[in-house]
Amino acid sequence: MDEKQRRHMIHEVVKETDTKKRDEKYNQYVKQMTPKHNPWINIAWAFGVGGAICTLGQVLLNWYRGMGADKEDAALYVTITLVFLSALTTGLNLYQKLTKYAGAGSVVPITGFANSVAASAIEYSKEGQVFGIGCKIFTIAGPVILYGILTSWLLGLIYWVFQLLT
Repeated sequence: MDEKQRRHMIHEVVKETDTKKRDEKYNQYVKQMTPKHNPWINIAWAFGVGGAICTLGQVLLNWYRGMGADKEDAALYVTITLVFLSALTTGLNLYQKLTKYAGAGSVVPITGFANSVAASAIEYSKEGQVFGIGCKIFTIAGPVILYGILTSWLLGLIYWVFQLLT
């Protein structure tokens, strides 16, 4: 549907005085404008992209281990590399295109978190360093940090109580 047809349809909905007919026209408009998605294709994309990101992480881990890093250092290097690649692809506007198809598959925890922080920084950079980036960088990631800390604190408390009782 081109722009002219879409505007005409909206105009038809707005000018209708009978509420029942207006609701029918509006529902028809929404049905035509809503994109159709195949859930099996979405699942396949999410699985494939999420698996590819995890496979990349494993390949990097093996590579860093092969270069002489111990297990903990190699895991740290993988984390740094994945965060860097996520922020880089976000800045190049590639991560958003990937997420369009991959959905939740691209939100593998570390890359999704890095994407949310980098995207906020890019979006609010026009407002300046302090009031833009400084104030808004954790707009999306803030709740993740908050509830992650709260959950880990509660689980630590439960673990501590359990250790006292045993």
